[in-house]
Formats: sequence, C-alpha cells, structure tokens
Amino acid sequence: MNKNEFKKIISDAISREIEAFDYYDAVASKTKDVRLKKLFSDLAAEEEKHKRTLEGYLKKDIGKIHFPETKDYKIVDGLPTPALTPDLKPVDGLVIAIKKELEAMQMYTWMAGVSDDEEHRKIFLELAAMERGHKSKLEDVYINMAYPEVW
Repeated sequence: MNKNEFKKIISDAISREIEAFDYYDAVASKTKDVRLKKLFSDLAAEEEKHKRTLEGYLKKDIGKIHFPETKDYKIVDGLPTPALTPDLKPVDGLVIAIKKELEAMQMYTWMAGVSDDEEHRKIFLELAAMERGHKSKLEDVYINMAYPEVW
C-alpha cells in the first residue's frame, strides 16, 4: 500500500467516524431514557476522539495507539438490519448501530489483512479492536432491551 492509498483509506475512515458521531449524537438528543442518552453521548464523544486520532495519521503523527481487546459476542450479526424510519423502536436503533460497528470492524480487519506495511497493519488492527469495543458496549444494552426476561 502506498502513501496515497493509506491516506485515502484514513480519509474514508474519518468520514465513517463523522457519520457515526452524527448518528450517535442524534440518537442521544432524541432519547428520553437517561442511560441510553449517556451511552449514545459517550459513543459520540469516542467517535469524535477517533476522528481526531485518524486526522493525526493524515498529518503523519502516527505514534502508537492501543485499544483494549474486547470480545465479539456476535449477538445481532445474523439479524436483518431494520429500516431507518421516523418511528424506529430503540431496540431497532441499537441493531443499526451494532451493524455499523460490525461493518467498520470488518473493514479495518480486511485492511490489516491486505496491508503490506507492518505499521499500517497494526493501526488497522487497533482500529478494528476499537470498533469491536463499541459493538460490545451496544450489544450489552441490546441484550437488556431485547431480552428483558433475562433480568
């Protein structure tokens, strides 16, 4: 992968982080549930930090990053993605968010696999781990909403 290809990938990733921020911020502003509001506000803040981190890569401030390893429970991976409608149920909004995190995780994992630069490969694996962490947080909330009988 050459420098221009890497910069294009990072620029695309920045666009995805902005899209995720906008989604989480909009959901946080609309939900009335205090815990969900905090979860989505926190996720929006994390997406903003990721955007700044990626922007640093574009400025050649690559440095070392590390995101803690989290488990991927694959809870909604096989479910269909609900349509984004004005009367969307909160649990369906979570499914959409989880699917978006899954797509980002898979994209970064794929990029790591095709990268011929060891430093870039490590960056992509760290970004995949970051998205897996978001997915895991959302899946925890999904379990409590979709299966309240568990509690």
